[in-house]
Formats: sequence, C-alpha cells, structure tokens
Amino acid sequence: MIDTKHIRNFSIIAHIDHGKSTLADRLMQNTGTVSARDSKEQLLDDMDLERQRGITIKARAVAMKYERGGETYELNLIDTPGHVDFHYEVSRSLACCEGAVLVVDAFQGVEAQTVANAYAAMDHQLTVVPVINKIDLTHARVDEVSEEMEQSLAIDFAEIVGVSAKTGVGVDELLEAIVDRIPPPDGDPQAPLQAMVFDSHYDEFRGAITYVRIMNGTVKKGQKIRFLRSGSTHDVMELGQFVPQRRACEQLQAGQVGYLICNIKTLDKVHVGDTVSIPGDEPAELLPGYQEPKRMVYCGLYPADGQDFEELRDALSKLSINDPSFEFEPETSDALGFGFRCGFLGLLHMEIIQQRLEQEADLDLVQTAPNVTYEITKKNGEEIYVHKPQDVPEAGDIEEFRQPIVRVSFILPTEYIGGVMQLCTDRRATYVRTEYLSPTRAMLVYDIPLAEVIYDMHDRVKSITRGYGTMDYEMVGYFPADLVRLDILVGGNRIDALSIICDKVDADRRGRAVVKKLRNEIDRHMFEIAIQAAIGTRVIARETISAMRKNVTAKCYGGDISRKRKLWAKQKEGKKRMKSIGSVDIPQKAFMAVLDTGQEQK
Repeated sequence: MIDTKHIRNFSIIAHIDHGKSTLADRLMQNTGTVSARDSKEQLLDDMDLERQRGITIKARAVAMKYERGGETYELNLIDTPGHVDFHYEVSRSLACCEGAVLVVDAFQGVEAQTVANAYAAMDHQLTVVPVINKIDLTHARVDEVSEEMEQSLAIDFAEIVGVSAKTGVGVDELLEAIVDRIPPPDGDPQAPLQAMVFDSHYDEFRGAITYVRIMNGTVKKGQKIRFLRSGSTHDVMELGQFVPQRRACEQLQAGQVGYLICNIKTLDKVHVGDTVSIPGDEPAELLPGYQEPKRMVYCGLYPADGQDFEELRDALSKLSINDPSFEFEPETSDALGFGFRCGFLGLLHMEIIQQRLEQEADLDLVQTAPNVTYEITKKNGEEIYVHKPQDVPEAGDIEEFRQPIVRVSFILPTEYIGGVMQLCTDRRATYVRTEYLSPTRAMLVYDIPLAEVIYDMHDRVKSITRGYGTMDYEMVGYFPADLVRLDILVGGNRIDALSIICDKVDADRRGRAVVKKLRNEIDRHMFEIAIQAAIGTRVIARETISAMRKNVTAKCYGGDISRKRKLWAKQKEGKKRMKSIGSVDIPQKAFMAVLDTGQEQK
C-alpha cells in the first residue's frame, strides 16, 4: 500500500512540436523508470504512425517512482497530443489529473494550442506548473517568452521552470516542482470502488484493455467489478501499471492510474468515460464522465475492392474502442458501392484514421471529399441534420439552411496580420478582435464557417506567415446562410460522392474550378465525356474530355475522299454505341478535386 499523499497525477500539455514527448522521455530517465539501454526517442509514441509523423496521436500513461528525502513518491504522467484535432484526448487526460505541466518553446513562444490547453487545464481546476523548454537553443528568447506567458496566460514570472528536455538541464528542478506544487489526490482507499475509464485499446490475445484512474476504493486481482453505464459485470484477470510497458501488480488503490484486463471479447462493453465499481446494491455513484466529442468533419470510406466490406467493418469496430471520438455508419453510393459514413473531429484526425486502417488492417480505401454537418429547417417545420450533400432536400422544401461557425484564434508575428486578414475576408469571416501578446506577436480572432476552415486553412496560414502562424478553433454554433447543393455530373450521371454544399455567391466559381480540375484528373476514354456542374436542374459549368481516336484512315493512301468519310462515319457510330454502355473510371484524386475553392485562380 502506498500513502495517497505520496501520489502525484499530472499530464504534460503544450502546442504541437514544443517537446512534450521528449520531456516525458527525460522524466522517465531521471526517475529511473527506463534504463539508458532501453531508452529511445519518443518512448511513449509507440504507434508506427506517431513515430513516422513525429506527433503524438494517443494519450499514454506511465507510472514513475521518485525518491526524495528518504520518501518514495509515485508520479503518474499522462502524455497528451498537441494538435487541435486531438483536443478531446487532452480533455480526457486532464479529468484524471490534479496538475498539468504546461510546456512552451523558448523560441516559438505562446502558440494557439498553448492558450487552448492552458484554459482547458484551468477549467478542470488543475494546478499548472509552467515550463519553458529548449532553453539550450542559441536563439532562445526566454525573457520575452516569459513575458508572453505572463501577459496571455496570467502566469507568475517566478513560477516558471527553465528546462532543456534534450540535454536534461532543469529536469530535476521540474520534478521537485511537481512534487511540491501539485496536490495529492483526495480519494479514500477504504471507500467503495469508484474508477474512471479514460482510455482503452483492443489486444487480439487479451481482449479489451481498460485504462483507469481509481478515484476511491481499492481494486484487487480476482475480484468482481461492474461497468455502471453498460451494466456488465466481469472478473479482474489482471491489473497493473504502465512503466511504460504493462507491469502486473496485486492491487490498485485510490489516486493510482493503471489498467484492468477482464477478458472482455465484445467491443460494445467498454465505454470511455464509464465508471467502474463493485456489483451489488450499493455501488459508488456515477462519475460525470466526459462530454460527447462533437464530430465536425464527415466523409465516406469505401473499400477499393468491394469484397472487403466486412473487413472494413471489423477494422472500424476495433479502432473505435481505441479512439471513441470518431463514429461510423454503413451507407451505399451509386458510384462506389457499399461503404461507411465516418465522422471525425477534424481533417488531421480523418487522415490519421484512414492511414491507421490502411496500415493496421491492410485495407485499400477510397475516401470521398470531407464535408461538415449542416442544420436544415424544412417548410413543414421538420428539423434535420445533414452529414452528406446527397441528403439535402430540394431547394423548394427548405425554410432555413444553417452552417456551423467556429471561432478561430490566430497567433502570428505582427508583420503578417494583413495577409491573414485578407485570407479571412476571402473565406467570408467576421472579425472579432485583435490582442497583442508582445510588441512583435498578436492574436487575431475571427468567426469563420467551419467548411472554409477544414480543408486548407491551416496550410494557407502557414504559407502566408512563413510557418510562424498557428491557429486553434472552437465551435460557436449554427447560423443561417444562403447555401446551395452543387451537383457534379459525369457523362450525364450525377455522381453523389462528388456533390458539395457551398455558398450561393461562390457556386459559379466553385463549379467552374471543380469541372476544370476534374477534366485533368479523369483519364480519356474511347468516347467523349461531358463533365458538368449543376444547381438543381440548372447547369452552371461544363468541360468536355475528348475521346481517344484511332486513325482509321491510316491505310488509305490518296484515293477518293468518300472512302475516308465512310470509315469516319463507321467509327462515329461505334463511339456512339460505346458511350451508351461505357462507364467512366473516376480516380481517388478526383474526389479530392471538389475541395478546390478556386480561390488561388482569382
């Protein structure tokens, strides 16, 4: 048994690339959790995709032992992602902690996600330990960054710990600060068992492995537990802690973080945010759990080979137990056959899920253009949510069309303010405010339609600001707009997977840009193909892909022209017949072409 007052639960939060994972590695080395021999960079980023991209995607937990003054402290660290799309992972981790280490880059300073994560930690009433990382850099701006932190986050200058995760400078001082400043958990080991499920993943051999933070009580190997939300009862086959690999132990008590293996083979029994307690008439009360994540971006995923539909369903089910923030439901498309409509938190999240499916389940996928959710009030008073353009009713039936608006915060050097303001104006944004963090850095705040943000806003901001600008967004709500459904017809047939919803004012330009792009993406066939953009029955743009032609008159040397005309007429007849039965192959790149806003051509 360990005394609760010797436990510290904390997470590391920061903007992407500010050195969270490296700092986590260094803390594990300094506490002796991993030996120098086993050490490697980004030790907690154990997914192949995380190591390839150099980003954290999943939150990971690790228990460390720290000796001080003859006493042993247990430090439970939860490493969190920094990208805006994985903010849901961060909020889940913060609910299990009493403190947060807020890391800021000594050169880049306070960024958009730094502000968002700091506010999230304050909302959870956590004790924040501010850290400036990378102080060993020759161009580190420690004093200026400290000033930015003080100004934008109201952090006391004297509390900031200077650290270099790469060289290990200041890490011992940080460990001292964690023990001194972060309060111990206030659970009672003698109370009835109450534990929060904050993550889970599926192991082919052991079934579902549930990550828990024990709030009250004690859980022992072999005892019966009950998941209160799903109402299922199980025996604890194994429990333990991550160090950082799984290490079994006999019991976990109030304040500790660890895992439970209960031989759960069905995926619908484990819900992230559920409460684990004891079976019987007097279980502990339900913990508040987590807010349901709001899926912002929807797209269709279809197996490239129609036979793989069941494999795709299994892969999505396994992935959803590990990442409950995306959802999926079956759908059919005339162009692509059977597949799934999937909802994601953002565009990077969508890309990561697609890559995980392709790598971990070895599936070849076709993905349709992503779109956001809209609200529609019909003339008969019915309210509907639209996740895909095909579901938009006829224009005559719509009373009000509402689109999601997000509040976007850009943090950037002051010399790029003009460029970013112009970008926002082009995207139909509404100006909110400008704040100056320091004489050279400012925060611009705009309300922008989410559809204008998800595709390439982040890339455009990066290129305008030479890589120094960052952005973060949060949902404001749904607001009325003058929107239409733009249909794309290929060879006279409407391709449902290529439809998009856009602003009426932009429709002509978007339509022209899309058909032009599709003309370059779709290969020539033996017959002529017309590509059209239409709103309802009105065609607003058209491009034609001419047919491949065989020179049928090559064998005619001179002679009468009527013989050549006869051969051409015969060829024309054949093309006509082929056109009536020929189908057009549409490549994957064409589905992404509909996202081209036509902005760059202006």
